[in-house]
Amino acid sequence: MIDKLVVVAIGGNSLIPDPANPHIDEQWEAVRETCRHIADMTAAGWQVIITHGNGPQVGYILNRAEIAKREAGIHDVPLDLVVADTQGSIGYMLQQALDNKLRNVGKNQTVVTIITQMRVDPNDQAFQNPDKPVGGFMSREEAFEARAGGWQVMEDAGRGWRRVVASPKPIQVNEINAIQALVLSGYVIIVCGGGGVPVVRNEIGRLRGIAAVIDKDHASSLLAQTLRADLLLISTGVEKVCLDFNTPRQRELDVITLLEARRHLEQGHFARGSMYPKVEAAIDFVHNGGPQAIITNPENLTRALRGETGTRIVPGGDG
Repeated sequence: MIDKLVVVAIGGNSLIPDPANPHIDEQWEAVRETCRHIADMTAAGWQVIITHGNGPQVGYILNRAEIAKREAGIHDVPLDLVVADTQGSIGYMLQQALDNKLRNVGKNQTVVTIITQMRVDPNDQAFQNPDKPVGGFMSREEAFEARAGGWQVMEDAGRGWRRVVASPKPIQVNEINAIQALVLSGYVIIVCGGGGVPVVRNEIGRLRGIAAVIDKDHASSLLAQTLRADLLLISTGVEKVCLDFNTPRQRELDVITLLEARRHLEQGHFARGSMYPKVEAAIDFVHNGGPQAIITNPENLTRALRGETGTRIVPGGDG
């Protein structure tokens, strides 16, 4: 028998709390603080599966690759390899920090990272309309040069031009059998980093990486559904989900039903690039049989589990 199963989705931005100071020492401190709360969850009787974002980290790697190509003629790094790189590096940091924190709470469990491939549909409409910015900003001239080289680029809110790629919906976790076996054996596992490496099967059935990125919240929701988790816990930059965020009418949400969450989503309360995918992923989990989902920030993970804070999405509604 396993403990209550929770999938904890850690935002990549939450591991770099100050974008103006993204040095490795600061990233380690953020990782250790997050893992302290995850260890407390384990001590409280939860079996934890960790997923994580990688948006800023992917951007740094792509920026370095672009500089290396321009200044030294070094080859490009394909996007699927960049995602795999971040799965390894962030996974290593989480593994080490969580191993130490688990010992502090009297738990002797092995923590392991799985480089995870995520199947996507090659006919997903996202490939017809790439809109997910990746990498650094470019001038107009650099953008047109990049477009001539085969990149798709888009002007980003007046701040400059950026490369954009598709963000298809995940349809299957390729390593799910190994993940299930490790869960049943009591390991603490880190999977689906950055949403997983997006892969498709070619004409003869071979897996191949593709230049795309997968939203980590949607990947976490799919994973939690597949494993029949008791809880999807999405860690982000705010303590609670808010309506009319950053306005004089801002209101925090405590417990909302599935129908209420859908209504708020349809009314446009959540920004596409930030809270929208988190609420959408929570809705998807609860709609497909998940008992509940919680959205909160890293420092409040254990308090949210006790019902003291966070936004909780539960089945039901008023219809």
